[in-house]
Amino acid sequence: MLKRYATRVLASFLVLLLLCASFPLLPAYSKDYPVVKNVIFLIPDGMSLAGTTLARWYRGSSLAMDEMACGLVRTHSAVGPITDSAAAGTALAAGFKTNPGYVTVLPDGTPVASVLEAAKLAGKSTGLVVTCEIPHATPAVFSAHALSRKDYDTILKQQVYQGMDVVLGGGHAFMKPGARKDGEDLVEAVKALGYEYVTDPEELHKVEAGKVWGMFAPKALKPDFDRDPVREPSLAEMTAKAIEILSKNPKGFFLMVEGSQIDWAAHANDPVYLVSEILAFDEAVKVALDFAKKNKDTVVIVAADHGNGGVSIGDRATSGNYSKLPLSSFIEPLKRAKLTGVGLEEKLAPDRSNVIEAVSRYYGIADLSEEEIKAIKEAKPGKLSYVVGPMLSKRAHIGWTTNGHTGEDVVLYVYSPKGEKLTGVVDNTDIAKYIGKVLGLDLRKATQELFVPARMAFEALGAQVYWDDRNPASPVLVVSKEGVELSLPVNTNVAKLNGKTIHLNGLTVYYGTKTYVPQAAVDLFKAAWEKARASKAA
Repeated sequence: MLKRYATRVLASFLVLLLLCASFPLLPAYSKDYPVVKNVIFLIPDGMSLAGTTLARWYRGSSLAMDEMACGLVRTHSAVGPITDSAAAGTALAAGFKTNPGYVTVLPDGTPVASVLEAAKLAGKSTGLVVTCEIPHATPAVFSAHALSRKDYDTILKQQVYQGMDVVLGGGHAFMKPGARKDGEDLVEAVKALGYEYVTDPEELHKVEAGKVWGMFAPKALKPDFDRDPVREPSLAEMTAKAIEILSKNPKGFFLMVEGSQIDWAAHANDPVYLVSEILAFDEAVKVALDFAKKNKDTVVIVAADHGNGGVSIGDRATSGNYSKLPLSSFIEPLKRAKLTGVGLEEKLAPDRSNVIEAVSRYYGIADLSEEEIKAIKEAKPGKLSYVVGPMLSKRAHIGWTTNGHTGEDVVLYVYSPKGEKLTGVVDNTDIAKYIGKVLGLDLRKATQELFVPARMAFEALGAQVYWDDRNPASPVLVVSKEGVELSLPVNTNVAKLNGKTIHLNGLTVYYGTKTYVPQAAVDLFKAAWEKARASKAA
């Protein structure tokens, strides 16, 4: 009997070693910072330094984030100097470099915990606020794990079952059964999980506590410059409501806020779209900063994931007279615009017979050439900003080098009530580690708790592991042993133990390779099996 006991102990020890070996080590980050209860991380997607300068000139006064500037952030991915939002976001959210397109997994496909997931494990409330669709790259990296940022079915399902307290943005079209391969109705799933589901600003403002899931558009929200405030809330409004709800938790909270469409404006080279999105984002920064200064237990961080567009104040046409041009040369053309290129597209007649009138009235351009008129008429649906943005830029002498991302450092902004903050030239991975430090989180431990290789762990307990794939788009991992059966629907936190539903603090993650489960799932099965065995023995 003693020999059998020693064999079991040795086997358990070897399994533990194997499990530990399968988890990546978080790179060392030795500096300590005072611990606070809350972190608000605001990400101006694709915001370059020239964009903030242009926005400041346009507004005619300082930005709220100006007082927080304290360093620079290197943005490269694991494979190159210019990143995409998924790889950059993974670095910001989890502290690791990865490949473009990957969502909070390492280059070898291993999932790693985000600061949001670690905060949730620590009992803190968590939230996401964005103006894009919720499963888009930046919100995805804080709340899901996938090998492709385009895998909205997997990402959104994980987000629904992640257990966040506040989710505000767009994308309800992706929640409907007809839009999903698994045919599931995620709106009903959200409601069943206890969320108040809201779809307009009035409904949002009525929410005072509890869990809220707000989706205010089929896909992305409209650009702030074009927004109808009755139909869609501003980023600042959503940020304020998220803070109001999350701050009720005495253990604190983590909130990620993204100025999603700064990036889209830069891709289109549309300067008034860019400036208006930066200013809308800055209003959200002000909301966060005002709360932090009053609360005195909150760190606020602002950092872009990458640059975009290569925007400059001055272009080829100003090469010989740049020092003689007044500010009005750059700003007045922008001030005449009343819509972004996105909003302008809705004002054009179906046959685009009113191009001259619409562009003059809403975009401030009254001297279109025949070539420009032709280009506007032939612009593809959803791409008008890419056509009229450069036209406005030319008149405002705003330069651009690309319609893609750029590889320069971006500005780091931090407010800390304790005084000490991250400064200097840092790597984007350092921000996740800094958040972990100031919130007192152990990101490596969170990864070990949340992502146990399923087959290895359950087979070590002598269990049979197989797939129920009657719905191939939504398979279920089944674990059984001696009359005890645990079913784990993939990409959810649901566990069904002998038919009884239990919600775990962690997801069953599967995206076509290995399956990972939270340690809680392993412990649940083990405890149930040991109880059943003891009952039989009695």
